Amino acid sequence: MRECSVCHSKLVSPTTKAVSRAYDRHRSKVSSKVRALNCLLVVGDCVLVGLQPILVYMSKVDGSFKFSPISVNFLTECTKVLFALIMLFFQARRQKVGEKPLLSISTFVQAARNNVLLAVPALLYAINNYLKFIMQLYFNPSTVKMLSNLKVLVIAVLLKVIMRRRFSIIQWEALALLLIGISINQLKSFPEGNTAMGLSVTTGAYLYTLIFVTVPSMASVFNEYALKSQFDTSIYLQNLFLYGYGAIFNFLGIVGTSIFKGPDSFDILRGHSRATMFLIVNNAAQGILSSFFFKYADTILKKYSSTVATIFTGIASAALFGHTLTINFVLGISIVFISMHQFFSSLSKVKDDAPNGTLEMADVQNNLRSRDSSFINMAAGAAEDATHRVGHDERQPLLPT
Repeated sequence: MRECSVCHSKLVSPTTKAVSRAYDRHRSKVSSKVRALNCLLVVGDCVLVGLQPILVYMSKVDGSFKFSPISVNFLTECTKVLFALIMLFFQARRQKVGEKPLLSISTFVQAARNNVLLAVPALLYAINNYLKFIMQLYFNPSTVKMLSNLKVLVIAVLLKVIMRRRFSIIQWEALALLLIGISINQLKSFPEGNTAMGLSVTTGAYLYTLIFVTVPSMASVFNEYALKSQFDTSIYLQNLFLYGYGAIFNFLGIVGTSIFKGPDSFDILRGHSRATMFLIVNNAAQGILSSFFFKYADTILKKYSSTVATIFTGIASAALFGHTLTINFVLGISIVFISMHQFFSSLSKVKDDAPNGTLEMADVQNNLRSRDSSFINMAAGAAEDATHRVGHDERQPLLPT
């Protein structure tokens, strides 16, 4: 049994499948105001994600980086930690009388224990952020952006396996179209030559692509799971833990680099330019915006919004660096947009097996002993229709999809 965070009535703990079906119903009941807000977030994400490969490319000197990529990631995490502290301070000042103080030691310690799972995506993100720089040594910016879109398919599989998220047949077909569009764009796009390790560039590129797709996909799913499993915790407090873990992991990477390459590599400001400063700010803003997607919206929406940034990246790289927009790129982008429209179409929505929630409650009764403690607050929403109603002052997700 679980206690509702709003009316404090006793509720049966739903399974992950019941929560997933409640989420499917919730997605179809959003207002026009929320949809407009989602569009603004998608546009902001497209700009930030689209600029990231461009800024990385601009920071290269003679085809290589004069700075340590780990230092950029470390400074990015420090920037996000500072932002989380500032927002947490403002949120604490706006608390009402009687609410549990956000800045108390007991609140901080308890939240740290409950959100220790955030260390997993923080580690995966630290690895992925380093791989973003490595990928730029093999591909141009638009190609890197298209390769990153493969994450959508991997994320869908992970959501299906780990979080029991349901997808219709049309949505799976849309994801298949996405993969086809990416493949068309990548035809004959691998450079020729050898890497510094003596491997062919094609082999090294495929290896880095495999890691580049798998690691951030796992990070996104674990991040969404960790953020939503402690839904009552302030998102700025959760971000403080996530970015704090990320700063620690990147600092350990800097220490390890200085051990192998000498103490000179410990200088985190060495080799930085104006382009890298813009890159740090852009990456920090992108990470902050992503946390709102993962907690209040959906990982698939986040990745599809990043997909839209591909066309911006391709046009910008062609205008700034003279990269050619091939017919493969145009055809691939067209198929990607068709896939996106098909995935989010009203015709592709998952149908409820039992409209009145009968099946969900049956699943709950059959799994009372499973002790599925994830998504406590979202679980309350899954059982809401079958148990009780609450007033309009209940805290609602800011960014539903």
